[in-house]
Amino acid sequence: MRFTFRTVLTFLLFSLIWTNTIAQTQTIDSLKTELEIHTNKDSTRVNLLNALAFSFFSRDIPKSLEYLNESEELADAIGFKKGKARSIYIKGITEAIQSNYDQALQNYDQALKLYESINFKKGIANSYNAMGITFRNKGELRNAIANFKKAISIEEEIGSDNLSASLLNLGTAYEGLGEFEEAISYLNKALSIAESNQNEQRVSYSLNNLGNIYMQLGNYPLAQEHFKKSLYMNEKLADSISMAHNLGNIAMIYKVQKDYEKAMETFDRSLGIYERINSKQGVSNTLNGIGTIYEELDDLTKALEKYFDALEISKQIEADSEIPSILNNIGGIYLKLNTLDKAKSYFSQSEKISLEIENKETLSGAYIGQSRVLAKQTEYNKALSKALKAYEISENSGFLNYQKEASELLSLIYEATGDFKKALQNHKQYKILDDSLFNKENIEKIAQLEYEYKYKLELDSANIRELKLTKTVLDTSQDLAKTRQNYLWAIIGILLISIALGTLIFIEKLKNEKSKTKHVIVEQKLLRSQMTPHFIFNSLSVLQGMILNKEESKSVNYLSKFSRLLRIILENSRDKLVLLSREITAVENYLSLLNLEDNKFHFTIHVNEKTDPSQIEIPPMLIQPFVENAIEHAFNGQSEESKIDISLKYEGEQLICTISDNGIGIDSQRGSQSKNKKSLSTAITSERLKILSNDFKMKGDIKIEDRSKYNEKGTIVTLTIPYKLSQES
Repeated sequence: MRFTFRTVLTFLLFSLIWTNTIAQTQTIDSLKTELEIHTNKDSTRVNLLNALAFSFFSRDIPKSLEYLNESEELADAIGFKKGKARSIYIKGITEAIQSNYDQALQNYDQALKLYESINFKKGIANSYNAMGITFRNKGELRNAIANFKKAISIEEEIGSDNLSASLLNLGTAYEGLGEFEEAISYLNKALSIAESNQNEQRVSYSLNNLGNIYMQLGNYPLAQEHFKKSLYMNEKLADSISMAHNLGNIAMIYKVQKDYEKAMETFDRSLGIYERINSKQGVSNTLNGIGTIYEELDDLTKALEKYFDALEISKQIEADSEIPSILNNIGGIYLKLNTLDKAKSYFSQSEKISLEIENKETLSGAYIGQSRVLAKQTEYNKALSKALKAYEISENSGFLNYQKEASELLSLIYEATGDFKKALQNHKQYKILDDSLFNKENIEKIAQLEYEYKYKLELDSANIRELKLTKTVLDTSQDLAKTRQNYLWAIIGILLISIALGTLIFIEKLKNEKSKTKHVIVEQKLLRSQMTPHFIFNSLSVLQGMILNKEESKSVNYLSKFSRLLRIILENSRDKLVLLSREITAVENYLSLLNLEDNKFHFTIHVNEKTDPSQIEIPPMLIQPFVENAIEHAFNGQSEESKIDISLKYEGEQLICTISDNGIGIDSQRGSQSKNKKSLSTAITSERLKILSNDFKMKGDIKIEDRSKYNEKGTIVTLTIPYKLSQES
């Protein structure tokens, strides 16, 4: 059975409806300091307490409630209704996070009435928004949509900057109903407003929810791209709740790709966050997802255990939106175990709840499950009816996976009943869907909707510019008669400015061309330094010796490594950027080649577990020159075992590479060599890093130290490497 992570995304939106608070512009520490200084029992102290409570709600609910209790008590004492409403409102958030939805709704309703009594429209809109999210999580989608539309109406009236949040919430509600055109329309509007306001949090949520739709429609590469971008932004924002939702979605993509190890690892990370913040709904969803992994691995006992754990939690918190998916999964296990009565019971329960909450996706799954049970019981007419219903719903809604399953099922039923023509037709349809899942009409329709929306925005923008231009021309025409002389001076001024700007643009272009030329020359020098005749001659001499000594196996291995190294260096030299994993492979081949004949040194390459070399792109041929320098100069006259350790880590948005050896140390090398002598490749790389720092608009640096200052032996080179995140990540 197919498991979705859609509900988690709705829960993610809680953060969206609370903006422009003190907590967004000040750190927790500064708020605490301000609270200590401000001892007066007034509205300012109430606002500070509420701001602190809001800052803590996603990481420490007991601490948040401690501030809220003090805030509400003080607001009552001084008659500050707005502050009291805010306090009760945030209490609703803490209840919602813990999936106590009925209590959350009571808090939001109480806050709404207080805001209405003082006619504070922004607070009224926020309350409707929060109630909409809560109804959404309960599976009451029509109630959710009604509340979101009330919030949007008020926010449009007052020009609220929360409008993009409400549009985003409304989009996910329509997504839950399987009405994707409406969903995409509202999500794109939300994304456009968030981008124009430079609100990274809302941009990340918009990307996440659009990714969720792509996942439901079977466009997994595009879905993964959206999820990864959203996760990257949420990591920068340190938004742990949203990170948990992103991770859950990414795990499902890994599952679809049958990369079960990564899927399980990613689910575990998500589960850890949910457990820490006591998000019962998040825990339930993640357990359901983990169950699907065990089911794919044919560990049906563990899968069933996870499904029942998830079902118990969802029933406890009355999360009707999640229950049908879990029931379908349990039914699927009993179907595999051939316990048909139990399977049929769970699919029927899922059908009932799916119809009540209008969840077309889980309804499709329930019909397919029932059809499979009936087909096994040879009740083919009933099985056919259910399969046709599933196909119709999934085709109309764009659920490609369920369309594929329904087509396969229809083919089997028609074959069993002797209608071989229809059996063949449906089998062909199944193969088409199975072979071209990522290119279906619905995916093209999504892209078309996006382009139409962007075109409409551009058209509206052009119309506005045209009106402004027309007004400017009319105003200028009226003023021209009165101010001909001023207008003439304005023209002269514009011409002079244009000439000056043109000169500046020409100079800047000239600088850019010089910079590009210098860049090419430096890269050519670096390639020549890495492909020196001396290195090639030595390598071929070693190979010749092996052949003469009739060491056939060793010579073939050496030749293979040598040719692979040449190929990697030449391929990398053509590209401005290469994957970090390819650069590591080049260095590893280089070291292995030098070490193959006599094992004259020991080397290690360590990549920090948080660093994924397949998702980071760097300029090629940056690391090898310093490794070569260590081999040539570090171990002169040294008797003990020579060691070279290469380490890579990505932290604080910097990619750091260290190359350390246990040789004589850079200070000793400087003493024994001419002061003017310097490794050609090292010098070229240093020059190249300066150019790359400007190109990438980020730090690129080299630091070479003698390890004696750390009471160790040898030299350590620290590279700060400019990089870009891979577009495929």
